[in-house]
Amino acid sequence: MSSVATWPSQAESWLDQRGKGAWIAAMVLGFIFFWPIGLALLAYMIWSKRMFNGCSTRAERGWKARRHGFTPTGNTAFDSYKAETLRRLEEEQKAFEEFLARLREAKDKSEFDQFMDERARKARDGAEAAPAES
Repeated sequence: MSSVATWPSQAESWLDQRGKGAWIAAMVLGFIFFWPIGLALLAYMIWSKRMFNGCSTRAERGWKARRHGFTPTGNTAFDSYKAETLRRLEEEQKAFEEFLARLREAKDKSEFDQFMDERARKARDGAEAAPAES
């Protein structure tokens, strides 16, 4: 195979290694120098789903997994403790979110009740004032 036929795949792998930012920079440069190239890169990025991927490189996926603490350490006691702690924290978060939902619901209900009371009072005051005027 000639080097002319392999340069697109080499360029693609080079850009993939550098992530989504490199693809966007190549597209912008393509628009600057010759707009059909930028347009072709944009179409390719959308078609190949490179534009909308969460993580484009293995290094980024590994970094995100380590940042969130989901990679096993090899110490089974610590890993089970970590899994139990994360499960407990998720349960506490769910309970807190349910509490906040109930709190918002109670606040909305009290505000609505207050509105209805004011409306009834205005209607009552208006009904009392109308016969007095005639």
